[in-house]
Amino acid sequence: MPLQSMTGFARREGSSGRYRWAWELRSVNGKGLDVRLRLPQGLERFEPDCRRLAPQYFSRGNLQIALSVSGGETAVEAVINRGALDAVLKLREQLGDLVDPAPLRFDTLLSLRGIIDLREPEESETERAARDDDIVKGLELSLADLMAMREDEGAALEKVLAAQVDRIEELTATVEKDPSRSAPAIAARLAQQVALIMDNASSIDRERLHAEVALLATKADLREEVDRLRSHIAAARELLTKGGPVGRKLDFLAQEFNRESNTICSKSNAAAVSAAGIELKVVIDQFREQVQNLE
Repeated sequence: MPLQSMTGFARREGSSGRYRWAWELRSVNGKGLDVRLRLPQGLERFEPDCRRLAPQYFSRGNLQIALSVSGGETAVEAVINRGALDAVLKLREQLGDLVDPAPLRFDTLLSLRGIIDLREPEESETERAARDDDIVKGLELSLADLMAMREDEGAALEKVLAAQVDRIEELTATVEKDPSRSAPAIAARLAQQVALIMDNASSIDRERLHAEVALLATKADLREEVDRLRSHIAAARELLTKGGPVGRKLDFLAQEFNRESNTICSKSNAAAVSAAGIELKVVIDQFREQVQNLE
């Protein structure tokens, strides 16, 4: 599965019968999938479709879904109020001796309020169902468009993250190969520090000396940190290749990268190793910032 960014935008417009509709979707970073809807009054029936379909495309991100619907031009039909017309004709019959016996003219009927109503034709259940179906299909297309945009941005992020992992590997190799980490250099450094301890202590028991030497040896060796960094590098590359919603796992690895780089900086007593450790921290911070954008 391709990686997805959590930011994107999509808009789809269409028509069904005499109605026009438009979906507008926006997505930004989020810890989980948060779907927020803005639906026209009277069209709240589309909410279940939105909440059902969104998780089929996305697992993370703050997703805003807005729908607008407008009626287009339509023919107007004239509807006769039969009850009102019958009442007028009955009244005319009752007043036959008092009013003009000439037949009622059509323009006269039009002038009588309530006799003829001009209104838009009512939408049948079949037409409404077809319109709703078209709108839901438009939603699905909009979600697919948004996913495509998020995947495009995810592909760009993948290249950036892969380059940062490569740089982390280079800096790890720099630490590993530094001359200060050779066995003779470590032994000489330990001997110097043990001599310093002995010079500053009038008396020291053997057990304490062993403990001090073990502590110094542990601090002098960066083997464990280098090995863990290489393990995290392999895991990061595997996740980037696997794709899908791996943002949280990569964020965890970024924290582990940072932990090891901090330890390297604290243990280092060589300028080159310290410099590599500091640059490691910078690259790891950049890596983590980019990971925050991934699903």
